[in-house]
Parts: sequence; C-alpha cells; structure tokens
Amino acid sequence: MISDFENLEDINQKLANLEAVERIRWAYEQFGSGLISSTSFGLQSVVMIHLAHQVSVKIPIIFIDTGYLFPGTYEYALKLQEVLKFQAKVYSAKQSPAFQEASFGKLWEQGKEGMVKYNWINKKEPMDRALKDTGAQVWMAGLRRSQASDRKKLNFLERQNGVIKLYPILDWDDRKTYQYIPQNKLPYHPLEGMGYDSVGDWHTTKKITEVENPEDARHGGHGRECGLHLDVPEGADFTV
Repeated sequence: MISDFENLEDINQKLANLEAVERIRWAYEQFGSGLISSTSFGLQSVVMIHLAHQVSVKIPIIFIDTGYLFPGTYEYALKLQEVLKFQAKVYSAKQSPAFQEASFGKLWEQGKEGMVKYNWINKKEPMDRALKDTGAQVWMAGLRRSQASDRKKLNFLERQNGVIKLYPILDWDDRKTYQYIPQNKLPYHPLEGMGYDSVGDWHTTKKITEVENPEDARHGGHGRECGLHLDVPEGADFTV
C-alpha cells in the first residue's frame, strides 16, 4: 500500500515511464474500489472520464456542482453521461446558492478571502464529503503541468490533506489533450471555440481576450488553481 512508503519518489519514477491509461490501470489494480476520479465537466473533462472507463467503468466519477456553472456545462454533463453510459456522483454545498448569497453576499466579489471561503463551501467541503462517502484511498484528477505555473512542480502521485492524489495526464500538453477528443470521437463542450481556455463558474470565468495573463481567466483573477485542489489556510474558520 502507498501508506507504507516514507515517500512517493520510487512510485513517481515508475509512473513517469507509463502512459496515462497505464497509470490509471496501475492505481486500479492497487486500490480497486478505493480509486475515484473527479470531473468538472469542463472543456477537456471528457478525456479523463474516457481514460478511466478504458480501465474500468466501475471507477466512480465525482462531480462537484457549485450551482453556478455555465448552462452549457450542465448540458455537457448530461450529454457525456448519456454517450458514455455512466452516472456521476453529484455533491454540492450544504447551503443552496441563494441561501449563501443571503447569508454572506456574493463571496466571489469579496476579494481573495471571499474566494477562499466560497471555494471551501462550494468545492472543498463537498469533495471531502465525497471522499469520505466513497471510502476513497486515491483521488484522480486531470491536472496538467502545462496549465499553470502552480502545477509545474507537481508529481504524478502526491499526498494532500491525508489523501493520495493521482494525475494521470500531468505530462500532457494542450495539443495532445485537445487532439484526444476528436481522435476518440468524443463530444465537445458547448463553449469550446468560444474564447475560453477553461470554464468553471460563470461569475469568475473570463475569456482569454479579457485578461492579460491566461491564469487570471479563472477564479476572479486569484490564480488558476481551483479551491478543490488547494489547502485551506491554517486557522481559517468557514463554519456555515
């Protein structure tokens, strides 16, 4: 088991020499039902879902729904589940978007601290609940080094908040990722080709032409990394 290792260096060296689907197969052989994958149903999300299904359709696909996604993202979620014949496990905040706004206002308009709280309520807490409910030992996500400066030093396998995370397509560039979709005759997101580099919540996603730095096109300009993959600041209290 991974928990028996003092560090993950040896495993990461092994994974670096494997193809993406082989990395997933390795994890599934090691952990079986303890392996899950998250999806945002964003522009290239179908890549990870398709790769996971090549190994096993039994790998749970977790979808964190903030309630603020683009209508096209919800359409895409329904279409992919129909085409690829699976049902995502959906998790959301304990409070509805309307109740949150009544309680705290529009957190995404309240600077970095507001975004951190927003991300904890709508992404981090629901994902933590999903990990607990599914008994996950390893969480797969489609992070890639080429997407952001914060991701360039990531390893294929890492520990974060007591969970092991696996990034099967970490070494893929944009070209390889985009080409995978037509090569495998997979459907495109409705917002593909509309000027977005990636899409998340409608209120904090901008087109590339609207920002100077592509990494400012998400999360209100507070960094490319979404709250799902960030540590909560020490001492922060987001009780709701």
